Amino acid sequence: MACAGHDRWNTTFLISLLLLWATTAVAQDTFTPVFEPELQTKRATAEITIDGDLSDPGWIGVPMASNFVERQPGDNIPPLVETMAYVTYDDEYLYVAFDCRDDPALLRATMCQRDQYFNDDSVALMIDTFGEAQWAYQLYVNPYGIQKDIMWTNVHGGDRGFDMIWHSAAKITETGYTVEYAIPFASMRFPAGETQTWKVDFWRTHPRESYHQYSWAAHDRNDQCFPCQWGTVSGIEGVAPGRGLEFLPSFISYQTGEISDTTDPDAEFEDNDAKGELTLGAKYSVSSDVTLEASINPDFSQIEADADQIDVNSTIVQRYPERRPFFQEGSDLFRTMFNSFYTRMVNDPGIAAKGTARWEKTSLAYMYARDDNSPYIIPTEERSYSAAPGRSQVHVLRGLQSLGNSSQIGGMLTERQYSVGGRGTIASLDTNLRLTSTLSLLGQYVYSYTEEPENFEISPGETFANGEHTVDLDGETYSGQAFITELRRSSDHWNFILDYNQVDQKYRTQTGYDPWNDQRNSFIFTNYNFNRDEGLIERITPSVFANARWNMANERKWLHANASLRTQLRWAQTGISLGGRWGEEVWSGVVFEDLWSVNLNLNSRPSGWLGYFLAVNHGTNPALFTLDEGLEWSFSAALDIKPVDSLIIEPTFNYITSDNSVTGELLFEQAIARARIRWQLNRRLSLRLVVQHNSSRSPLYEELAKAGSFSNYHMYFGSKWEVDPLVTYRINSFSVFFLGSTHDFHDFNAAFAERGSLHTLTGRQYFMKLQYLFQM
Repeated sequence: MACAGHDRWNTTFLISLLLLWATTAVAQDTFTPVFEPELQTKRATAEITIDGDLSDPGWIGVPMASNFVERQPGDNIPPLVETMAYVTYDDEYLYVAFDCRDDPALLRATMCQRDQYFNDDSVALMIDTFGEAQWAYQLYVNPYGIQKDIMWTNVHGGDRGFDMIWHSAAKITETGYTVEYAIPFASMRFPAGETQTWKVDFWRTHPRESYHQYSWAAHDRNDQCFPCQWGTVSGIEGVAPGRGLEFLPSFISYQTGEISDTTDPDAEFEDNDAKGELTLGAKYSVSSDVTLEASINPDFSQIEADADQIDVNSTIVQRYPERRPFFQEGSDLFRTMFNSFYTRMVNDPGIAAKGTARWEKTSLAYMYARDDNSPYIIPTEERSYSAAPGRSQVHVLRGLQSLGNSSQIGGMLTERQYSVGGRGTIASLDTNLRLTSTLSLLGQYVYSYTEEPENFEISPGETFANGEHTVDLDGETYSGQAFITELRRSSDHWNFILDYNQVDQKYRTQTGYDPWNDQRNSFIFTNYNFNRDEGLIERITPSVFANARWNMANERKWLHANASLRTQLRWAQTGISLGGRWGEEVWSGVVFEDLWSVNLNLNSRPSGWLGYFLAVNHGTNPALFTLDEGLEWSFSAALDIKPVDSLIIEPTFNYITSDNSVTGELLFEQAIARARIRWQLNRRLSLRLVVQHNSSRSPLYEELAKAGSFSNYHMYFGSKWEVDPLVTYRINSFSVFFLGSTHDFHDFNAAFAERGSLHTLTGRQYFMKLQYLFQM
């Protein structure tokens, strides 16, 4: 009887397997990806409360978007899990809901501040309200209801610094998780009209062994315009953006202290008096098309200091990302291929104002600022210098005209006038033309006119433009030009970029970021994706990149050839890249031939609580300050550790060293160790601590320091510590309370190893900021 029961069990098991196979086969055969799907929504008939619970009466009878496809890594195949999305609205809000089916024990989610998660389960609403594929909103929410918003543009991709006011909540359930959105029409820009028809897509991110992405609309990977392929949501009637007024007052209080004479290790630390400042920002939506914004004594500070960059062998001014709230509205309009307007060149304004207008095919933006502490970048052929001429007036005017089919043409005019005299003007034309589904042509032409301020000594005796002008700011006037043209191919398999750009000797911008001039550059990049539907290897991508630079006298400055092979695995989201480079360069007339390097990169996320990145590079490179050939090693590592969902520990380490390839003597060395610890007590309250150590040394500059000819050695080399604690209470993107401090320590004995380390507090600040957004 036991044997008979066992046989019956085997028979039942085999039948079950056959039924499962048959069901799966039928599902695969009947699954049909839908390109450019359509959804006709309707007004909500009852109240909706944003709490993550979809049982509100307002969701009853709302049309549903389903039939999601896997767009990555699979190509329009059935997803591993089921997703449903819903859209409705009332007079004030656009409502969106997601029902995400999954095993709740497998969810990856982080309780953190908005915008600060990167590998979570999440859903996203994509909206192109004008349907021109020029710019679009991307609004993400994770299973804890934490928001992330991105402004996408067709030239530069996503801007993660963008913020807008909207509401979200999520709830983890027995069958997965649910998400609700409420987006105020007052926060959006869309065409005026009784009815609205928008390009929309619903996405879901499902990170497991692979990083799966699902979408409502099927996507053709051979069509580079992904908003063009989104679905359509219609049926929204009788709504308009709010024409209300917003006020953003804030109070900032701070107390600073520093060592005034940084060349003297015996100098005393001096405490300054505590100070307080009131600031006021205002924003008025004149219509659905036009928005005006102004700020008096705006706080343009950044709460989190920029992470130090490896710069021991760099000759140019470093570039950092923009995080300041004033620049969010219309941020997409001011971006060009040349960074003709780099917003961080507006450093410390006392007054700022901005206006943006978006019509059906035309967009305009204007910004004015009175900058009380203006930066000035002086580019040359091989390096850049900086100066601080004081107060200036900044004007930026930008216009864009859509040509349809994700193509556009634009212009920009900028002017900076210094109170001490001098000004810089930029006039620019740019275009982005979509030639075919895979090919696009981009270009920009820039004309610059410069009147230098006077009496600023920068580099005595140094000239440019064949000796016509000096690098010192001494009142000279001149004009210059720059242009760039780029042909891009983007497809499922074969991709390439062909680029040529040049910047002449007299080109200079005081509102943008162009740290070099006197150059002509050309480069070519191409890769090919070999996608595999099954097995350990998900994708193999070989790539080749070559670039060359000449100055305007047709002297070649460098030539590089690079090749790499990247493999993406279906295991722990692991990517491995191996590459090599050969090249030659010329610096200050010294020719460096047969430069080479090899590199290895590894990134992986084995689980929701651990991710890591490693990069190693070894080869020969010029040491730019001593003009020796150096044998370099560089190493970078980063960890993302999450012991619990509300605690994130992010240590990073970057290191570079170079020894003379002939004598073996050390040329330079730099190591930056940084750790950021974030603890989110609830959705509003968080604690953060940043600790950073930057250590760099160069024997040449050590000898100069010992000889007394380089007394500021410790400010540029040596050992530096930074400790920055912060408490944040955030109601939304703009209503926030900060309480924190910064502490900077430098080693005054950095050039004198025999004296021992002497880390001294050279700068400290305590600060408090209270800011609240009033909407009327």
